[in-house]
Amino acid sequence: MLPFKLLNYLGANEQPTAGVLVGSTVFPLSDILSSLPGQPSAARSVLDVLDDWGSYAPRVQAAAKLALERQMPGEQLEKLHLLAPLLYPGAVYCAGANYTDHVLEMARISNLAADPDPREVGLKPWHFLKPSRSCIVASGTTIQRPSGSQKLDWEAELVAVIGLMARDVSVADALRHVAGYTIANDLSARDLSRRHPLAAGSPFRFDWTAHKGFDGSCPLGPWITPAEQIKNPQNLEIRLWVNDDIKQDSNTSQMIFTVAEQIAHLSTIVTLHPGDIVLTGTPAGVGAARGEFLQPGDRVVVEIEGLGQLESHIA
Repeated sequence: MLPFKLLNYLGANEQPTAGVLVGSTVFPLSDILSSLPGQPSAARSVLDVLDDWGSYAPRVQAAAKLALERQMPGEQLEKLHLLAPLLYPGAVYCAGANYTDHVLEMARISNLAADPDPREVGLKPWHFLKPSRSCIVASGTTIQRPSGSQKLDWEAELVAVIGLMARDVSVADALRHVAGYTIANDLSARDLSRRHPLAAGSPFRFDWTAHKGFDGSCPLGPWITPAEQIKNPQNLEIRLWVNDDIKQDSNTSQMIFTVAEQIAHLSTIVTLHPGDIVLTGTPAGVGAARGEFLQPGDRVVVEIEGLGQLESHIA
């Protein structure tokens, strides 16, 4: 099996171009697919590939292998300006409170008793949404803090990219619907999450859009790694650094609800489509627990085992 990644970059005439990364070389997706014998491919974008993942995944792999054998010209990765691997995801689902250590640290800073184990009280995975076009930005992007916020926080997350429509799927079958994995930083404006002076018990107090849905709040990338190249999504090291100081250092084995459980549950509420993404939660070590927040000039790096590094800069 030839390992490959899917990505987007600025190509000729500064236009977004879908690419296939093999080693350190990037081949234009449409060019290498057109080199395969048989009927010409209609795929021009990463989303086109995801829309028919079962058919395109082996074709992309075969095309990449052929490109290497024929020594087709490609671009060196370090010379390219990468874009988000999905420019416009369909829906961006984000898991809340899905690592035990993170749940405990957030209860502590809120001066609240720790919530009971979700499994023991029969709770299911819990998700919220981000607006995809405004939130998704590429690795390397410089991000503006939202207006009025002084408490911009980081959250390293594993992302599952849907490649097969899912509705009412079982936990056992859920990962079959994942095309691949990537990395996200679920940026959070902690000081915009509540509408003051509404009372603490008011159902209208919380503002999830200001808190989580501002422009640039979901750095994503640097590429999509096909699921078959990841042996176990529940055993991946996940780390985050701010200016070379490590802040989060954990493993996806610490999730409360697994990736499969999250996808299965979401699919009972809404149909998941190719190109939808699921952010699966963050471990302990967020800024709010430390009394530290992102400042202008900060550099944030998220690394997940086998998936590369996602880098962001704060304006």
